[in-house]
Amino acid sequence: MMDIKDKLELLKKQRQVHSRNQTRSGKILETWERIDRDQDNLTTKEKLQRLIKLTEKKPGPRSPRPAPEIPPEPAQPFQVFENSYGLQVRYGRTVLGSGLEIKGEVLSFLGRSAEFEPLDLASALIIDLETTGLAGGTGTVPFLVGMGFYRDGLFRVVQYFLHDLAEEGAMMKELGRFFQEMDFRSIITYNGRAFDLPILETRFILHRQRLRLAGLPHLDFLFAARGLWKHKHENCRLFNLAREVVQADRSEDIPSAEIPHRYFEYIRSGDFSLIEPILYHNQEDILSLLGLVITGATLSAEGRQDEFISEMADAMDLYGLGNMFARAGQREQSARLFQRALEGRLTEEVALRAKKKLSHHYKKEGKWEEAVAIWQDMTSQNQISSYRELAIHYEHREKNYEEAIRIVEEGLALSRELDSGLHQDFSLRLKRLKTKQRGGPAKAK
Repeated sequence: MMDIKDKLELLKKQRQVHSRNQTRSGKILETWERIDRDQDNLTTKEKLQRLIKLTEKKPGPRSPRPAPEIPPEPAQPFQVFENSYGLQVRYGRTVLGSGLEIKGEVLSFLGRSAEFEPLDLASALIIDLETTGLAGGTGTVPFLVGMGFYRDGLFRVVQYFLHDLAEEGAMMKELGRFFQEMDFRSIITYNGRAFDLPILETRFILHRQRLRLAGLPHLDFLFAARGLWKHKHENCRLFNLAREVVQADRSEDIPSAEIPHRYFEYIRSGDFSLIEPILYHNQEDILSLLGLVITGATLSAEGRQDEFISEMADAMDLYGLGNMFARAGQREQSARLFQRALEGRLTEEVALRAKKKLSHHYKKEGKWEEAVAIWQDMTSQNQISSYRELAIHYEHREKNYEEAIRIVEEGLALSRELDSGLHQDFSLRLKRLKTKQRGGPAKAK
């Protein structure tokens, strides 16, 4: 059986094309946006006819050639493509079928919503749109609706592609039937709350239909991904995290900004080779998102255990998990993960963040010995706030004014250049401490 890498590589080779002239593509997109903005009285079909007329290339001289014996068949209004993968197939370092082992409790944790508690990935729909524009709005049309889901022992990728903008209503109607028949219980996207779902719901409304997906529990994994990996990787683009986290062997097949240009060029020319890389890109995004969800869910599930055993996690991942548990209000798990992270290899910046969060937790729990140890460690890195915390501790809890004065004097010297606000705080604190040390009255602060 062909594995997923070979299958995708074959698909990619079948769909590779040379990039078209960007200047002309930009002109086509600009013309469409102008027509869509200024000609509200026209139907979509009339706008499309005007687009073709305004951007049509004038035929130049060419050598005569015989007419084809059989005229080409007219294009379908829309077309459905499907690829299916076995549950044992690997995408990067994730096994596709392992998504079926993810419990609703973990999905609730990632999505920060109790709605996922009775659900799992077996009934979820992963959805990703390719549109005529990246800014959204009522003039933005989803010409490709890509969907991934589990059915009949397979992970299926189904793509609805719109050949004719004037027939968008027909594709939306068929999509509505598909959603009703499949009866998905939740949806998963990447930045779908801000982009994919509002656009799709707008198009359904414009065609007098109700989008069944709109009321379902929605896991927009962009937010979980940022919590888990923003501190570790250069950016949280889906493509980048697929390579870095899932370790998928995918290349930047087509820039997202180029996709609308290609579609309008296809509308003008009918050259489907312009679209083939977009289909490939969309399918890769769906598989990449599934891989990220599986990875994030696996880390989150194991993060609840006393002994973290996952081979896919390092100290930076443990810090990200600590953030996730902290946001969920699970402070003990969060502190345990920060402590484990500090035992590993963190960047200096992330290590400081972990220490601050861990010391805050110990302070809140009244674990002063642990908190003081961290604050003392942070003073060696010239962290002014740690001097203040130590000064407060020795003055008010230990009543050790001599040690408090020593700490304040060190903080005063550092804060002169680093923090004018704390410099004033240390100055006032030093005066009060010296008064207390002499046995005179002083108002505690």
